[in-house]
Amino acid sequence: MVAVAILAAGRGTRMKSDLPKVLHELGGRSLVQWVLESARGLRPSRRLVIVGYEGHRVRNSLTETYPGEDLEFVEQKEQLGTGHAIQQLLPHLEDFTGDLLVLNGDVPLLRPETLEQLMDLHKKQGNAATILTANLPNPTGYGRVFCDSQNRVKQIVEHRDCTDAQKQNHRINAGVYCFNWPALAKILPDLKADNDQQEYYLTDTVRHLSPVMAVDVDDFREIMGINNRRHLAAAHDILQDWVKEAWMDAGVTLIDPDSITIDDTVKLEADVIIEPQTHLRGQTAIRSGSRIGPGSLIENSQIGANVTVLYSVVSNSAIADNTRIGPYAHLRGHADVGAGCRIGNFVELKNATVGDRTNIAHLSYIGDATLGQQVNVGAGTITANYDGVKKHHTTIGDRTKTGSNSVLVAPITVGEDVTIAAGSVITDDVPDDCLAIAREHQTVKPGWRLKP
Repeated sequence: MVAVAILAAGRGTRMKSDLPKVLHELGGRSLVQWVLESARGLRPSRRLVIVGYEGHRVRNSLTETYPGEDLEFVEQKEQLGTGHAIQQLLPHLEDFTGDLLVLNGDVPLLRPETLEQLMDLHKKQGNAATILTANLPNPTGYGRVFCDSQNRVKQIVEHRDCTDAQKQNHRINAGVYCFNWPALAKILPDLKADNDQQEYYLTDTVRHLSPVMAVDVDDFREIMGINNRRHLAAAHDILQDWVKEAWMDAGVTLIDPDSITIDDTVKLEADVIIEPQTHLRGQTAIRSGSRIGPGSLIENSQIGANVTVLYSVVSNSAIADNTRIGPYAHLRGHADVGAGCRIGNFVELKNATVGDRTNIAHLSYIGDATLGQQVNVGAGTITANYDGVKKHHTTIGDRTKTGSNSVLVAPITVGEDVTIAAGSVITDDVPDDCLAIAREHQTVKPGWRLKP
């Protein structure tokens, strides 16, 4: 049995924000979400999040992100160190007899395989405690870990408490621990705040536990903590390197990867091509053969096979196979575009369903509408969906054509096989198989000039 405890009580004053540090976003997830996801593969029997500053916001965020999941929240009213935080678990884990994995809510880059390696060693060796360590080129600010030749930990000293000689040791404590909980629970009440910060250090438990071993992380970037906005930006760069390398290894072409960003939550199939200055966000999925960009933003959208999206923005929408989007199109608010369509220059779709092989080639706004198959929308066609108080729906049947500069005033239904004359303002429903003309008769006055 494994319980996971995540330290998420701090404010993070160096972030210069009222938002709790662990809720700042990195690559489509909050920092604390990253930590929860890294431990998911361990299948813990308990997951406890220790909250403090603005704890209700952390609780609400995670409850909304993981509805119905068994997250437990433990309050740390005063932030008196890592040892004090874990002391708050004593009444919650009173009958727990397994291992406790302690993670930091502001260390988002830990890979699941690193935690699995830590847990495997802990169990195989029967350790009372196993800690994650790293050898840093510049270990300033980190506690140092001193081990024997068998990687058994002899001492952990916080940076501020290190002597000059001890600071020459570059093996640092990553702040990730696995404890035999019954052994730890016995000594937690006796922790002392005998240091210049007057805090209770979880590292002080090491001298009272045996055996304790260290595991070095393969890539020290994994244990990077986020303390300010510069750290957040640096972590984003690291994450982007990992994500883009993984997708290129999986058969995705990235043209000019340095100009592209891809959230970790995005799913891509082989033979997708991502052009420069393109950004993929949230729960986006793109199928094989599609070409996205240059200069496009896709957010929380599903893109079919062999789709092109050129210089366009697509958010919270779906595009079926073999459809062309752009340049300079905007699909938002749950637009659903069928197969073989063209949504062209300066077209905006909002909360609209578009049937297969329908063309909206340029300069149109289609909002709160349902279009059938093989509809041709002329340049400048507008669905006037708002009466100043409420939004209203427009329905256009199969094979209907709207002339340039037409306005359809909703609520309205236009039937199948209809042709709407250019420049018409249609205010009443139109039956199937007809021509609709709604414009003023042209008047010509010879010899008329504007008087001075």
